[in-house]
Amino acid sequence: MIALVDVNNFYVSCERVFCPALREQPVVVLSNNDGCVIARSEEAKALGIGMGQPVFEIRDLIRRQGVHVFSSNYALYGDMSGRVMNTLRHFAPALEVYSVDESFLDFRGMEHFDLAARARDIRQTVLRWVGVPVSVGLGPTKVLAKIANRLAKKSAQAEGCRILSERWDAELRDIEVGDVWGIGGKHTAFLQRYGIKTAYDLTQASDAWVRKHLSVVGLR
Repeated sequence: MIALVDVNNFYVSCERVFCPALREQPVVVLSNNDGCVIARSEEAKALGIGMGQPVFEIRDLIRRQGVHVFSSNYALYGDMSGRVMNTLRHFAPALEVYSVDESFLDFRGMEHFDLAARARDIRQTVLRWVGVPVSVGLGPTKVLAKIANRLAKKSAQAEGCRILSERWDAELRDIEVGDVWGIGGKHTAFLQRYGIKTAYDLTQASDAWVRKHLSVVGLR
């Protein structure tokens, strides 16, 4: 199994570590020139603030709703990212840093462990040691781990952890094909023309068809 660990609303979570009073408050982080929104807390998302939205469009909303606004601080985010990755190295023999707030952990050959318990331990340890919340998704491949992570974030019942094993058909039927890792807008429109609308539909396409239309990368 492979795990994808992703820090929730990374830039916002980093700012909250040093301003704990902002937990459960609407928070946004702005781009280099403070021109647009590049990170939002869940509370800010609930107010309708969009990713990439220009600040001038929401000045009144920020003032009315008491939204806390931060300029981006990439030195801070880089330091916090390093702390998260160093913490995750305690949990698996191999770690691949995918982005500033995401990494893959290789648990292949460790299926005899209670991976659900390990995922919960990862969440608790990162929160305790670094102070930021993470979601953990586990699956047989990186793509399925990515989908599991997305499901972990969407479902309150998952409590930040989700495992996709052999019985993942039902979950994949609820994932739009455009939300599958590596499927961009151009491929999404193409697949939908062929009736492939969900992640499950894509798994039912033949290897030959996928290789022909999405290349060997899509097949993988």
